[in-house]
Amino acid sequence: MAAELMRGQNHPLSRNRIEIRISADVPVVAGATLADENGRVRGADRVAHPGAPALPGIEVSRQAAAEHRLAVDLGTVSEAVHRVSVLIALPTTPGGPLRFGAVAAPRAAVVGLDGAEVAGYTLTGLDAESAVVALEFYRRQGAWKIRAVGQGYAEGLTALFTDQGLPEAAELAGGIEEAVARGMARSVPTGTTQTDRSRRTAASVAGPDLPGTAPAADSAYDARTSPAASGTPGAVQGSTSPGGPVDYTHPKRRQASPPTAPAAPAPAEGPASPVAGDAVGWSMDERLYNQVWGMFEDLARSTAAYRSAVDFAESRMEKELDQVLSDPRNRLGATGDAARDAARARQAQLADQARAALDRDLAQLTAESEVVEPALPPAYARWDNPVWHGYRVPTEPPMAVRLGDLHLPESAPLRIPMLVRLPLERGLWIDSGLVPTADGAFPDAGELRHLALQTAVALAARLLAAHPAGEFGVQVIDPAGAGAGASALAPLMGAGVLTAPPATGAAGVVEALGRLTERVDLVQMAVRGGAADALPPGLDTSRQLLIVNDFPHGFDDRAVTQLRYLADEGPDVGVHLLLVADREDAVAYGPLLDPLWRSLMRLTPVPDDHLADPWVGHAWTYEPCLVPAGSHVLQQVLTQVAIARTKRM
Repeated sequence: MAAELMRGQNHPLSRNRIEIRISADVPVVAGATLADENGRVRGADRVAHPGAPALPGIEVSRQAAAEHRLAVDLGTVSEAVHRVSVLIALPTTPGGPLRFGAVAAPRAAVVGLDGAEVAGYTLTGLDAESAVVALEFYRRQGAWKIRAVGQGYAEGLTALFTDQGLPEAAELAGGIEEAVARGMARSVPTGTTQTDRSRRTAASVAGPDLPGTAPAADSAYDARTSPAASGTPGAVQGSTSPGGPVDYTHPKRRQASPPTAPAAPAPAEGPASPVAGDAVGWSMDERLYNQVWGMFEDLARSTAAYRSAVDFAESRMEKELDQVLSDPRNRLGATGDAARDAARARQAQLADQARAALDRDLAQLTAESEVVEPALPPAYARWDNPVWHGYRVPTEPPMAVRLGDLHLPESAPLRIPMLVRLPLERGLWIDSGLVPTADGAFPDAGELRHLALQTAVALAARLLAAHPAGEFGVQVIDPAGAGAGASALAPLMGAGVLTAPPATGAAGVVEALGRLTERVDLVQMAVRGGAADALPPGLDTSRQLLIVNDFPHGFDDRAVTQLRYLADEGPDVGVHLLLVADREDAVAYGPLLDPLWRSLMRLTPVPDDHLADPWVGHAWTYEPCLVPAGSHVLQQVLTQVAIARTKRM
């Protein structure tokens, strides 16, 4: 359970790699100072700020924003550093607040890499202060601890830096203000409000809030700032003038590095060009991972704003038409026709303006996708990405793997990679049942089963390629031998990357499931008993992926029970399930298998809109990552995996 700290209270810190999340009602500047054992900051090179956002062990945002995510790795901080102070300040922007007492209390939270909050501190009691030290990390007996500080300074950053012993405090404070001004001129046009994502995230739980009254017909309208959009969970705010540039920032992504020379205000056509890897993270893989999921969140929220705006325009037209028809004198004749035409024209105008705002967002996301997609590492890339031609077996696994692509009907050409963290926390289910295509037709059942197994093989090959040699194995249960007969398993069998030949027949099912069940039992007992060295010699402790084709053919009640056990307990000890099945084939088991289906992530071999996001509940269309027809990339990658495994043995 997270600790909610009071001013002056400290709390132990059991991990070194953390994220600091700062949320406020207005854009603030975030930074950090590295001090010695006496609390003194020796120079400007010990301060992380928007003009110099990265220091060993800490990285801050490059611009002012209502929400910040600071990456911190205390394990890589210099041994000479005994205190890391996290500071926030109000930027000196025209019309902006000059003191924290004029806005809601900001909050700083310390979050682990798993997303769990460790401790939080709401900075209450501020008044005339314009800069404040929020949190402090300090060494104590070889370990790090957190302290809620809340020390504010009415004179701003200059007084804060002076209090920490920095000789060039005024010069550094001025440099930070210049860096922030350049960033805001580049990405936040005049009249644009920064998004308060913390409040939007909280609002996403409540659901849409329809406006009580419609705005005036001639009022400025934008899909992101309309009453309907602002009430939508996760809606993104933007320009308050129609047709103007839209600020499109995400808390996990930074803006491009500031130029060496003073930059002119951003042109009207939009923000700066996107940059691949322009997100917070310790490595390029982490940056790209955060950037991809930032694009996913932005597309979800922008589409929600558009849909809400269109719904608002429709409801407004219906209301106006009801008012017209409520008077019998206006139902017929020129007066009624004119009123109806005017209502429809206003609805069309609002819908067009909403679409224009969405198109601006889609254009920016498309530009970002065009630079991000070619820069993705193999585990994140599609099979047609040239990065696979330079593939080498990695020395350590990536943080995630790509399972397919996602898109929405309003932005069909734009594909967002579907990345899932490794190791997999739940099994996968490739649904080989009949799924209607976009035109409502059903594909051939035999062809769909073959395509489902191809999808499973492509995912297995990607997981093999993402892990170091010998640290990930693949086993196959194919009771009827349908996979080998249809040649779908040929890439795995031909490359020799399977741990054992595919298990066939009822006896093969019993032997394979018994072997893996025993492995799970042994590893669980060793882990829980703290006796990992007591495992039997020769036991393969590498992660294993079990592909089960044509389930439940060849499975009796005992085998089904073992499969459910592997699905529930296997991921924690390195055994993962990849099921290829049609749920209708298992209907005879009734509700017995319902927990199994719920425990697996359902994927489809053809595009299908069955996935929903956690912010606004869009139905996303999923498309699997299949190898292009005629490509030999899969064989080349699996051959390298097999060679590396042989050398390791």
